Amino acid sequence: MLRVCDLEAGYGHVRVLKGVSIEVAAGEAVTLIGANGAGKSTLLKVLAGLLPAWDGCVELEGKNITGMRAHKRVREGLVLVPEGRMLFASMSVEDNLRLGAYSRGGKEAASEFGQDRATVYELFPVLGRRATQTAATLSGGEQQMLAIGRALMARPRLLLLDEPSLGLAPKVVTEIFSALQELRRRGLTILLVEQDARVALRHADRGYVVRTGEVALAGTAAELMDNDDVRLIYLGAWHGRD
Repeated sequence: MLRVCDLEAGYGHVRVLKGVSIEVAAGEAVTLIGANGAGKSTLLKVLAGLLPAWDGCVELEGKNITGMRAHKRVREGLVLVPEGRMLFASMSVEDNLRLGAYSRGGKEAASEFGQDRATVYELFPVLGRRATQTAATLSGGEQQMLAIGRALMARPRLLLLDEPSLGLAPKVVTEIFSALQELRRRGLTILLVEQDARVALRHADRGYVVRTGEVALAGTAAELMDNDDVRLIYLGAWHGRD
């Protein structure tokens, strides 16, 4: 579904991504792990069209979208849940969800809004109970659920998630990842950046270790969980020889 080849990008004169190449197949959950500042969030911003690529290419289902603007990528089915949630704080839960469907437009989208909203409320029942509340009055976990729900209203085929567990209590993290697992069962493809490498690998098929703007290691989730370097540096455990 997604193919990234030799991608380079950065900010100002600072190059952050240095020839990154990754692939995500339809129906997969793939995670990017690495230290803060490694370039993981920068990669998601480039994929979403929020930051231009300096070089390389991005293909979505065989179509070159490297130079495509962000709102057009949403229409193509590539949707980002950004770090920090970026909700419309003064607007209600329901209006935030309505804005998530803006890219689809037309009478068809209007008629489907109720169905899509019901799906979000099924995944995150608390949002249904908070439908008329403003986003600013929600807890951090509820805001993260709303950010994911808003993205789902665009009917993504590939969902990009940037640090969905950041700052959340373990119980809430479990709820959010349970919802993501359900979305996977329904066929959604996911590319995840997650601070907690253990949680990320537990919910992924494959992963890439990103180090200083480059892919340092790739493999199945099981392979990465069993890799001594990954365990020592990112999982806080040592499984090697004395």
